[in-house]
Amino acid sequence: MNAIDLIIFNLEEVRRRSIKVWQAIPDEMLHWKPDEKAFTCAEMIRHLVQAEFLYHHVLLNRGGAALANLHNPFESKPFISVNNELEFSQPYHEKFLEYVKTIPINDLGHVQIDLYDLGGFIRPLGDMLLRIAYHESVHTGQLLDYMRTTGIDRPKIWD
Repeated sequence: MNAIDLIIFNLEEVRRRSIKVWQAIPDEMLHWKPDEKAFTCAEMIRHLVQAEFLYHHVLLNRGGAALANLHNPFESKPFISVNNELEFSQPYHEKFLEYVKTIPINDLGHVQIDLYDLGGFIRPLGDMLLRIAYHESVHTGQLLDYMRTTGIDRPKIWD
C-alpha cells in the first residue's frame, strides 16, 4: 500500500462512518441545533458534502482562487433528506476520489495549496488531503454529540 492508497482508504473510511451517523438521525431531528449560532444536523451534512466539492476544486487549481467563479451545484439545491443528499453528492464524491487516485506520490509533499486568502495558510497537497478527511470526521463527531444531547441512539461506528 502506498501513500495514495492510504489516503483513499482514510477518505473512504471517514465517509463510510459519516454516512452511518447521518442516516441514524431521524428526519424530525434534521433541523435541530444546539444553539442559534450552530449548524442544524442537515446544515452540517450539507456543509460536509459541499466542502468536499469545493476542496476538490481548490486542489485541482492549487488554491482558493478557483472558487471565485466556480458554479456550486449545492448552493441552489434544497436539503430534502439524507439519502437525497447522498445521492446528489455521490458523483462529486466519486470524481474527487478519482482525482486523488491520479496524484503522483511525489506531489504530496511538493505541490503547495495556497489558501492564504481564504484560511491564512499554504500547505502541501498531502497535508490538505488529510485535512479534508479530518474536517469531515470532526463535524461527524459534532453530530454524534448532537445525537447524545437529544437522546438519539448513536450508531456503532467503531467496527
